[in-house]
Amino acid sequence: MREVLLNKEEILRIIPHRDPFVLVDRVLAMDSESIVAEKDITGDEYFFPGHFPGMPVMPGVLIIEALAQAGAIIALSKEENRGKIGLFAGIDKVRFKNSAYPGDTLRLEVKLTRQRGPIGFGDARAYVGEKYCAGGEIMFAIGDYAPANLKT
Repeated sequence: MREVLLNKEEILRIIPHRDPFVLVDRVLAMDSESIVAEKDITGDEYFFPGHFPGMPVMPGVLIIEALAQAGAIIALSKEENRGKIGLFAGIDKVRFKNSAYPGDTLRLEVKLTRQRGPIGFGDARAYVGEKYCAGGEIMFAIGDYAPANLKT
């Protein structure tokens, strides 16, 4: 049995995402620069009825979002970023190699490569077993989380 460092309840204390858009189920390993996390793909996710009927495939952009959420767990775990939000600032060199299907467990590996002020970069890769599914360079911005100030 794998040891779990953070369960979903603990993850929800770090990142502001909520169901149905939380794409990380558990963290297996983490330090101040890297993380290994997992997302169980059950087939019950909201996107499968339309992507694709009769052949459910997890959308590649949501695999990248899962990687970004894993990276946000690292960044927002740091004392100076607690209670803040991590936002996508860019993605580069993203490639999709293999698909992820219901019944698969997506392994999310992110290594923060550099950060200057609120802007950071990471190398992100997703696997099912040993099969590389998708990955690339992610860029993020750390900001204040102020949901009461959101424009409608």
